[in-house]
Amino acid sequence: MNSIGVVRHVDELGRVVIPAEVRQVLDIKIKDPLEIFIDKDKEIIILGKYAAGCVFCDTVTSNRFKGKLVCSDCSSSARNHSDT
Repeated sequence: MNSIGVVRHVDELGRVVIPAEVRQVLDIKIKDPLEIFIDKDKEIIILGKYAAGCVFCDTVTSNRFKGKLVCSDCSSSARNHSDT
């Protein structure tokens, strides 16, 4: 893991600002969802860009069916089961 040497303080509401340079490098835009992971043993917090996955297999996809994310493999499998 690389360190960029930036220190930020937690404000009174528990917020931390992600520096613009970091957001640019990672292509994080306003309103982008982020996932938060913790490693208690190392006392670290990891932020990552959230990528929504298929409701059945969790494969990252942007295909929607009735408002739900469904990958093409699961969609095909569902169609094949409905034909029988």
